Amino acid sequence: MSVTEIFSDEVVTHARVRDVELPYGAGTMALITLDNGFDHTKPSTFGPGGLTELNAALDAVAARDDLAAVGVTGKPFIFAVGADLNGVPLITGREQALEIARLGHAVFRRLGELAVPSFAFVNGAAMGGGVEVALHCAYRTISSGVPAVALPECFLGLVPGWGGTYLLPRLVGAENALKVIIDNPLNQNKMLRGPQAYELGIADAMFEPADFLEESLRWAARVLTGEVTVERAPVDTGAAWDEAVAQARWRVEGKLHGAAPAPLRALDLVAAAKDRTRDEGFAAEDEALADLIMSDELRSGLYAFDLVQKRAKRPAGAPDKALARPVTKVGVVGAGLMASQLGLLFARRLGVPVVLTDLDQERLDKGVAYVHAEVDKLLGKGRISADEAAKLKGLVTGSLTKEAFADADFVIEAVFEEMGVKQQVFAEVEAVVSPECVLATNTSSLSVSEMAAKLRHPERVVGFHFFNPVAVLPLLEIVRGERTDDATLATAFATGKALKKSCVLVKDAPAFVVNRVLLRMLAEIVQTVEEGTPIDVAERAAAPLGLPMPPFVLMGLVGPAIALHVNETLHEAFPDRFPLSGKLAKLVAAGKPGVYRPDFTLDPEAVEIFAGGTSPSTEEQVLTRALDALAQEIRIMLDEGVVAAPQDIDLCMILGAGWPFHLGGVAPYLDRTGVAERVTGSRFLEPGVASLP
Repeated sequence: MSVTEIFSDEVVTHARVRDVELPYGAGTMALITLDNGFDHTKPSTFGPGGLTELNAALDAVAARDDLAAVGVTGKPFIFAVGADLNGVPLITGREQALEIARLGHAVFRRLGELAVPSFAFVNGAAMGGGVEVALHCAYRTISSGVPAVALPECFLGLVPGWGGTYLLPRLVGAENALKVIIDNPLNQNKMLRGPQAYELGIADAMFEPADFLEESLRWAARVLTGEVTVERAPVDTGAAWDEAVAQARWRVEGKLHGAAPAPLRALDLVAAAKDRTRDEGFAAEDEALADLIMSDELRSGLYAFDLVQKRAKRPAGAPDKALARPVTKVGVVGAGLMASQLGLLFARRLGVPVVLTDLDQERLDKGVAYVHAEVDKLLGKGRISADEAAKLKGLVTGSLTKEAFADADFVIEAVFEEMGVKQQVFAEVEAVVSPECVLATNTSSLSVSEMAAKLRHPERVVGFHFFNPVAVLPLLEIVRGERTDDATLATAFATGKALKKSCVLVKDAPAFVVNRVLLRMLAEIVQTVEEGTPIDVAERAAAPLGLPMPPFVLMGLVGPAIALHVNETLHEAFPDRFPLSGKLAKLVAAGKPGVYRPDFTLDPEAVEIFAGGTSPSTEEQVLTRALDALAQEIRIMLDEGVVAAPQDIDLCMILGAGWPFHLGGVAPYLDRTGVAERVTGSRFLEPGVASLP
């Protein structure tokens, strides 16, 4: 099957050519506009059809002898966002993968090899192949309003393989290039804004959005007439290049421990780019792309990308959104750190009044002051205007009585994680709010149904579990209690969406999804330490997973007391699978914040608390036990109907726990390593869903 047939559903990006008479007598430019015919919500991408159209456009302009230059720009708000990845899961052979790689190079490189100068006018979002189109041009301008410039390939399990690993370091130097190619993708797929891309030297000039194209054309004319000379910083292809690669390799190893091939492959390409010819560099990228397209890691990365881009926006099991009720005022019970974070989020995203309540004025003042301080930080960073800052501060107030909730449509509690306390809070709130007011709990592990059981209207109680820090982590576990009605649930989903969170519907089961999965793994690893495995051995055991942090570092971040509380909740529900950790309880009783001191050396007193075991395990044995426990727990959760499908568990772990994108979440990794089948008798996902067919 040809690649054109494989990509039969491609939304083709057209290359529309028009002549533009440049000012200052500079001559005629053939301006190519990349446009797939849709608005900015469907960005332009490159599949075989789009590449062929661009090639035909370049054929046409190359045949002319009346042109002074060729320009490339995009449709409104979008330059181009890279390769069309929709067909990649259908590629079954390496030759097909190699054909795609070579086609991209064959077309894009023509922009740098025309008889006349080429200009890229980056008017909007540019990612992956879109950035590479610009890199192939002789000159580049960028709009100061561009929200996203990135080479995100390593985030997915690929490399920038249409010129990126060769051209970018030779333009801005290896150190800057590696920030874009390696560091940013591995840092939550961080994007550059237009001004940042310009400062790095990716663009030669920057103009305001309002008249970006006109100013770019004037600038191009001045370049052509010689009035403007483009000066670029010289690139050090000596020791500085090698040092930048070595430093990046150290960072990648420290973060991924060899768990993902793509970043290392990209590093190798950049390392070699300093001595390679253009042909050699592009040929090496072709081979790397072909290898990685035929890897399970890429298929897992694409599966994860699809979950985040599509499934997260259409949550499985969510009721009809037409049932949702409007939210015009929000109440937050509590004024501690979590409650204050929630208050700021609701005010900022919903733009409605938010009232915090607490037991004493000092706590209340501290909570409101926290919100105001965070607003001032946003103002200082230029994220909001002075008017917006003043409005936000005015929206968040405090009250010592819950009477302030009388006209609220949505009240969320963020008080101490104890059932009796939460039941009492909801009883007090119910006494003053309307019968339709949604009562939400931010509990991390307690039963939503039990919390609602004594209320007159238990149907309006819903779990609304955020992850800390609230402003950063995108997941929201929405928990349906036994009596939660559809209107309440629909309101919860609509509110979550308005808060810009990715919502997953979860059954009211102990610790829901993220905490249950993490605690099962953590409990198994802690158990091996109690049996005598040194803490550092247990920490290293999880390294092949490439998780954001080792298990005991995670415990320190969450807090041993919270970990113990969730452990106790799960032990009560499932005593055979979640044994109580006596030594974790001792650690909490000793007031220890974890097993590490502030300088991340092991705390001898904490080590002593965990000492005494006589059956140590090796790293391999610890990892096997942890993975077996994960596979068993996930199978049980699916059998219990905690979520609709394995995809929802993966979505939760990616967005709520930072589970690596390149693993596709938990299920694909357990399938790929054979653990799922060995432990539970079958895979979680069919072959080809998050792996090679």
